[in-house]
Amino acid sequence: MSKETVFSNARIVLEDDILSGSILIRDGKIADVSEGNSVAGEDFEGDYVIPGLVELHTDHLEGHYQPRPGIRWHKTAAVQAHDAQIVTSGITTVFDCLRMGADEDGGFEHGEMREMADAIQSAEKEGRLRAEHLIHLRCEVSADNVLEHFADFENDPHVRLVSLMDHAPGQRQFQTMDQYIFYYQKKRGLSDEAFARFVAKRQAESARNSTPHRNAIAKVCAERGITVASHDDATLSHVDEAIDNGVRLAEFPTSFDAARASHEHGMSVLMGAPNIVRGKSHSGNIAARDLAEMGVLDVLSSDYVPLSLLHAPFILADEVESITLPKAIAMVTSTPARTVSLDDRGRIATGLRADLVRVHRSHGVPVTRSVWRQGRRVA
Repeated sequence: MSKETVFSNARIVLEDDILSGSILIRDGKIADVSEGNSVAGEDFEGDYVIPGLVELHTDHLEGHYQPRPGIRWHKTAAVQAHDAQIVTSGITTVFDCLRMGADEDGGFEHGEMREMADAIQSAEKEGRLRAEHLIHLRCEVSADNVLEHFADFENDPHVRLVSLMDHAPGQRQFQTMDQYIFYYQKKRGLSDEAFARFVAKRQAESARNSTPHRNAIAKVCAERGITVASHDDATLSHVDEAIDNGVRLAEFPTSFDAARASHEHGMSVLMGAPNIVRGKSHSGNIAARDLAEMGVLDVLSSDYVPLSLLHAPFILADEVESITLPKAIAMVTSTPARTVSLDDRGRIATGLRADLVRVHRSHGVPVTRSVWRQGRRVA
C-alpha cells in the first residue's frame, strides 16, 4: 500500500521560481507539486521548502575523528556525530572527504582512511545514519604514497568524487611563501633551518610526483566513471591541465582568471560557503562573493562549517543583485548533484527523491525546522 504525505502552505523553491503551494510525497518520491494550498497535510505556515542540500566537499568528519592533535576518536562515534550535525544543517547527501597521501609530517597512516570508510558503510547498514554518505577522496598528488592509499579504494562504489591537490610551497594555494610560512612554520613552531629543510623536501616531492600521480589517478577515474575535481587552480596552465584530466569540478580556484576559464570550459566552480558568510577567504585568496558577482560561481561547499551551506545562499540572494534565491539555492542542490551525476535529487520536481528541507527565515541566519530524506523525516 502506498504511503502518502502532504506539505501545504509552503514557499516551494524551484530551480527558477518560488511557488506558494503544496507538495505530495508518495513512496519516498515527489508525486506532485501544485500551486495553492491543500486543506490536508502538514501546514508549513509559509516556511520555505528547498531540496535537500548536496555537499561535495566537507572536512567536518575529520574534525570529529581527530578533535585534538594526536587524538583519534572512535570511528563510528565520530561518523554519527558528524552525521547529526550534517542533517540538522539541511544536508541530505554528503561526500565525506578522506585524505589520500601522507608522510611523517602530517596526514593519516596507510589504511586509516580505509577503516574510516568501512566505519561509514557499516554505520549505514546498521541504520545509524540519517544523511546519505558518499566518498570524496582528496588526493595529495605530490605525496610519495598517494597511489598506495588510493589503491585501498579501487573496488569501492561509494567513491563518486576524487580531487587532485598539490599543497607544496609555490604551488596553487601556496604560491607565496608568506601564506606557507603561516600555515607550516608558525603553526608547527619550526626553526628557520628546519623550515628550509621542510620546504625543500616538499618541493622535491612535488617536482617528482605531481604530474605522474595526477595523470594516473585521473586515468583510473575516467575508467570507473568517477567525477574528478581540481583543487586550488591558480593559472590558465592549471586549467588546461584540468581539461586534459577530464575535470568537471574546479574547487577553490585562487585567481579570477582560473575561475573564469574553468567556468567557461564547462567546469562547475566551487567555493566555500564560509567564504560567503565571512565575506573573505580564511587563507587570503579571492572572495567567493566576487566570483558570484562575476557570474562564475556555480557550487558552494560547507568546507568546515556545516550550517554555512544553508546560510550562504540567503546572503547571496540578499546582497548580490543578479542572484535570486532559487539561483542561490541551486548552488547547493541541483548544480552539485548534476556535477557528480546524481540526477535523482537536488530539485523539487515530480519523480525525484523526496529529499526536502523546511526552512524558516524572517531575517538573519535561517533555521532548519525539519528534514526528509526519501520521504522519511530524519530531523
